[in-house]
Amino acid sequence: RYEEALSDYHMAFSHLRKNPFIDYKQLGLRHILYAWEVLYSTAAVQCRLQQWQEARATLEKAVVWRPEGRSAMLALALERVQNHLFLEPMQVPLGEFFRPRKKEVEQLDSKDFLGKPKVISSIIPNDEYIGFEPLRPQKQGFYEPSADAVR
Repeated sequence: RYEEALSDYHMAFSHLRKNPFIDYKQLGLRHILYAWEVLYSTAAVQCRLQQWQEARATLEKAVVWRPEGRSAMLALALERVQNHLFLEPMQVPLGEFFRPRKKEVEQLDSKDFLGKPKVISSIIPNDEYIGFEPLRPQKQGFYEPSADAVR
């Protein structure tokens, strides 16, 4: 499913919207997703698909997005791609991504997003039906406003 993974990495990079990273602390998660990590994983999938030139171009793009101190890792990856050796995609550390802190989960209040139910009657003046049902066949003249309603 490398083609699907490649599509997902391209979508992830486009959703970064030219930001160098996404910090998930606002959601209670302890992970920061960097743009260079997404590009590195994209290059890893391109290597598996034997797209060596595209992988090299993607890694060169990742070098631009890298933070300081990660250049040795990307230089080694570029060397591996030139020698046609596979790369392993970046892994999210276990327990970091979908596990919010316990004290944050305990304080959450339940919210009613739908609100209170309301009964809405018809806006057609001669229609006396209130409730839920599929569409009824229309009767000729039934949906016309009465003479009293026009006044």
